[in-house]
Amino acid sequence: MSAERFEKKETIDLRKKYIGPSCKIFFSHDPIKIVGAKGQYMYDEKGQHYLDCINNVAHGKHTCTSVYTQSTLKESSQNSNSIFLFSVGHCHPDVVKAGRLQATLPDKLAVCYFVNSGSEANDLALRLARQYTGHKDIITLENAYHGHVSSLIDISPYKFHQLSDTEQNQFVHVASSPDVYRGKHRADHPDPASAYADEVKDIINKAHKKGGKIAAFIAESLQSCGGQVIPPVGYFQQVAQHVREAGGVFIADEVQVGFGRVGSHFWAFQLQGEDFVPDIVTMGKPIGNGHPMSCVVTTKEVAEAFMSSGMEYFNTFGGNPVSCAIGLAVLDVIEKEDLQGNALRVGQYLTSLLEKQKEKHLLIGDIRGRGLFVGVELVRDRLKLTPATAEAQEVIYRLKEQHILLSADGPHRNVLKFKPPMCFTTEDAELVVEKIDVILTELEEALDLKLNNTLAVENESNKRKVSLTLLIIKKYFFNESVHDFAVTGFHFDFISLQFLREAAD
Repeated sequence: MSAERFEKKETIDLRKKYIGPSCKIFFSHDPIKIVGAKGQYMYDEKGQHYLDCINNVAHGKHTCTSVYTQSTLKESSQNSNSIFLFSVGHCHPDVVKAGRLQATLPDKLAVCYFVNSGSEANDLALRLARQYTGHKDIITLENAYHGHVSSLIDISPYKFHQLSDTEQNQFVHVASSPDVYRGKHRADHPDPASAYADEVKDIINKAHKKGGKIAAFIAESLQSCGGQVIPPVGYFQQVAQHVREAGGVFIADEVQVGFGRVGSHFWAFQLQGEDFVPDIVTMGKPIGNGHPMSCVVTTKEVAEAFMSSGMEYFNTFGGNPVSCAIGLAVLDVIEKEDLQGNALRVGQYLTSLLEKQKEKHLLIGDIRGRGLFVGVELVRDRLKLTPATAEAQEVIYRLKEQHILLSADGPHRNVLKFKPPMCFTTEDAELVVEKIDVILTELEEALDLKLNNTLAVENESNKRKVSLTLLIIKKYFFNESVHDFAVTGFHFDFISLQFLREAAD
């Protein structure tokens, strides 16, 4: 079977047969079968290319490490794990990789642990924090996502809020997302950074009164699944002060936003200023450009405390020579092709194009981001900030029809997410924004800019008039159950469950 090639329908049928049903795929009603990728493009089985605006796993570019990997495999007759002092071509890639990484970070962050995934990195970070502090409690952010293992589901409200019958872990405390657009303290607040940080201080005090002790505060340096949220400058510094005074440490999760994606800096936490240095930094996805690799970097003090537990740390594949050689290749490509500089230039250009669209389209409520990490929040009402969830899905599927891949996220699934491979160009930015402009224009014309759910949309193929809402449901979610709507977070607040059932019928 492994050598056989299947038609798309066969592939879908086999997936339904053998793969766990909770493993969702993108565009579930009509998924794209990808058979190849290069640069910022992905190719389906018919040879059609798709502009990839969302794949931050292929960080530099699709296949950017292939040549280096082939040469590495030729030199290495066998792979091994980090328990051996292993070399490839008289080079010790784990040591070299650690040195190269440390050179991009503040001096205080000096000790590396190589692991296999962002989830494994964040799980290890929690272990380091708890061993160093002797405490158990963790503070996380609203809408945060840190990984799929049990310890991380506990600190990922983005996930555990979907489980209505599951009690929140008693050692986990959730602080408000520092969202200055939709959150408690917005851009018009005189000091949103302090206001959000004070909430963390209150959480610490309440935990202490109940006998808890804070081991760590963990946050994505820029929230991704939470809706491309950019914390106000000064927030992390103040939170770190409160947490450290309580005996805890600060963990910065760079799994989705590190390695030059923000353009102006190599690490997204550096956007807060030179006076902010986390105690632990976790890395994943981009570090291997699709190869399973990740890393935890921390201080010597934390590392020594971890060793003092008496339990040695061993990882079968973490830090193996082939993985580290691939990781070195990623750093080489980022540097030699100036991908960080490209992220800054193209990201600024993309943001400027989108800002012009905001002036033109009432559906666009906010544009935010840094470098090639950009969010476009769609709303039905700029004053009430009513999420335009259905409209965001319409944009995504219409773009797919035009061979552009984009996604939507955030608690209301109304934030269009840009996090493309770092070789993304100004021409790519122009193309996708031009297409979004056309789609939003047609949507707003159909809605008469009032966004009433009963307004009609003219179908060009048959000139029928149907409800915009019903059109989107039938077109994109016809094969989804009512339950699927609930658990995936689509909040159609103007649709009753009974209406959904009638629409499906």
